[in-house]
Parts: sequence; C-alpha cells; structure tokens
Amino acid sequence: MTLAILCVGKLRETYFQQAAAEYARRLGRFGGVETVECPDLPEPKNASAADIARLIDAEGAALLSRLKPRDHVVALCIEGKRLTSPELARRLKGLEEGGVPRAVFVIGGSSGLSGAVVRRANETLSFSPMTFPHQLARVMLLEQLYRARKILANETYHK
Repeated sequence: MTLAILCVGKLRETYFQQAAAEYARRLGRFGGVETVECPDLPEPKNASAADIARLIDAEGAALLSRLKPRDHVVALCIEGKRLTSPELARRLKGLEEGGVPRAVFVIGGSSGLSGAVVRRANETLSFSPMTFPHQLARVMLLEQLYRARKILANETYHK
C-alpha cells in the first residue's frame, strides 16, 4: 500500500524541511511516502469570513482534484478520531490487508480544511484538540507514519 500526504502549502522553514526529509528518508525502507503539495492561496488583507470560506473551498477543490477514486482518504482535522500510535499501526495494517492501494492523509492550509474534503474522506484523524501549524502537522504525521511502520515491523523505536 502506498502512503501519501496531500497538503496545502510548502514547508517554508528549514527546520521543518529537514525534519520532514529525515522521516521521509526513514520511511523509504518501508515503501516510502509520497508527498503532494497544493499551493496555499494568499489570504486577502482584512479578509471577511466569506473571503476565508472561499479560500478554504478553493484549496479544497485543489486537494480533491489530486485524489483518485480508489484512494482511502484520511482527513486530518481537530474533530477527527484520536488514535494511539499502536492503534494507527493496526489501522494501517488493516487497510493494507484490505487491499487499499493508496492511503492519502490530507492536511489543509492555515485557514482550515474544506468541508468537501472532509466529506470525501473515508475517515478523520486528530492529533489533539489543540491547533497546530499545518507545517508542524506534516512533520508530526510523517513521524507517526514512521513509528507505525516500525511497530508493524516489530522493531524498537516505539516505547
């Protein structure tokens, strides 16, 4: 099963780029991870709620256009299900055993994730009820995918 991260925006800060690259490198021995970035749209100055909603919808449309019909989509959002690391590992194993060709984890932009993407998702996932920058969420996701692969391989890393 291919793992993919579909996200809005690029990693701007060097420290986020380095951390993401390190976890992507580590995941390479387990089949790797594909990262697809959609452009983040600039928020208009003095944006109204309607402006923000349009921006989120436009970013959502860009995300949806990159999904394949058979993708198993996991939307990262605050109201999603919270899993422990071993539970995430078991979930990935179940998807793989179920014949899912590609599991796509979707991270929205700084203004949030479109409702259309959440509706397309097969499931939702939350790291915490707290809000995190989308760049940090990507690094956290990569680390958790790596941890899950290590758990499934019965290798030491998870404690």
